[in-house]
Amino acid sequence: MTHAVDVHPLVSPWGRFGLYSFFIDAPEPAVVDTGIASSPAEGMAPALEAIGRRIEDVRWILLTHGHIDHIGGAHALWELTGRRARVVIHEADAPMLRSRRAHVEEYLTGRGRYLGDPEGEAKVRAAADAVISGEMEPTLLVEGGETLSLGGGVEVSVHSLPGHTPGSVAYVLDGQRAAFTGDAVQVHGAANGFPGYTDPAGYRAGLTYLRDEIRPRHLYLGHPYRRADGTPYGVGLDAAEAREAITQSLAAESRVGAAARACLAAGLRETGSPYSPFAPVAEELGYRGDPTLEPSPFFTSLHGYRTQHDQTS
Repeated sequence: MTHAVDVHPLVSPWGRFGLYSFFIDAPEPAVVDTGIASSPAEGMAPALEAIGRRIEDVRWILLTHGHIDHIGGAHALWELTGRRARVVIHEADAPMLRSRRAHVEEYLTGRGRYLGDPEGEAKVRAAADAVISGEMEPTLLVEGGETLSLGGGVEVSVHSLPGHTPGSVAYVLDGQRAAFTGDAVQVHGAANGFPGYTDPAGYRAGLTYLRDEIRPRHLYLGHPYRRADGTPYGVGLDAAEAREAITQSLAAESRVGAAARACLAAGLRETGSPYSPFAPVAEELGYRGDPTLEPSPFFTSLHGYRTQHDQTS
């Protein structure tokens, strides 16, 4: 059984977002998610020093998924550990760690199809160049089902939670039922006010698995996701808040999914709406957020429903 260990949130600023990583204070210390290129030196190192820990002693870098605000600092953190930390990511998201170009391709084949921004590709390429500290090969590829030993009887199990990305995972401190889920629990979205996922069916299955199988006593989120009334959760939730956040996430997906399927069944139409060709979805849901703000969860999720619809038609 895993011995109880402390968990410390580490926050780094990035524009309108706070980027959250988590330090697991085990005999072989781990950091879950790494923010962007500047996060390890400017956010993590001083935060760890303040609690009497050293960034050089981190031995595990656990990546919940491949988006730039979670893997951008991985190479920089790895360097600060003297290249001694083991870097872990799901095999489906590993291309995002290996190649900046993979982030551009994700944009072009997904939300970029709807944003109509002639400079969109260049913007994503510039962002990837600026905030990803380096391309690298992971030390360990996981699929879900693995157990990682952090020394001293501390074990972390890996659980596949596809949906937000194909390779999204939860890392769970066994015995404590403390789950680090990255962006796999979206509730009603973060700053953009809309939940974002590439695979709706996978997202729902992951939430159901989290609710029914993992049943976290502590849930650590990648961002302060919001309730239905717009108020944000923190990033460290207790058991009751975790159940509420997962339940609300499932309810939100149900509402979005029903509106998306109705829109797709009626046939997509291009209009002058900024939500085109999914304007009926925004209208049905009463969504008034700016769909052009990156990472544009509105178009990411609706493209996921469109892909699902096309595959089953």
